[in-house]
Amino acid sequence: MISLRRVLLATDFSDCSRAAQAYACELVEQFGGELHVLHVLPDPILMMPEPGTPASLPQNYLLDLKEGAEKALDRLIPADWQARHKVRRATRLGNPASEIIRYASEHQIDLIVVGTHGRGAMAHLLLGSVAERVVRQAQCPVLTIRPAR
Repeated sequence: MISLRRVLLATDFSDCSRAAQAYACELVEQFGGELHVLHVLPDPILMMPEPGTPASLPQNYLLDLKEGAEKALDRLIPADWQARHKVRRATRLGNPASEIIRYASEHQIDLIVVGTHGRGAMAHLLLGSVAERVVRQAQCPVLTIRPAR
């Protein structure tokens, strides 16, 4: 029998992630496990135009980003739902796909639920897909959710 004791919802707070949230919460309801909610802050070094370009970020940029993400995570799951289920929240800094996979491994996650934007082929070639990388590299099953059109 399939056991989903630990379900990981990877969120970027987008509409796609909200659609995935509904599935993750329903699976936890059905299997009686715990919900892990993870938001990965992109590493500013990875966003620099060229290696070696001097970074001029505001003094508390990363701290402010992290605090904002933590507040958003606190508001994400309704309080009445949290009263009935165990919810663990986390933020990480780095490459989103790598950090999702690492978190899942560290916490022995049984299923990762992630939203996907469902972009066209050209946009996918240019931008890549966090969800696709997670599907290809995760050691546990991954459920990808596209928002209703």
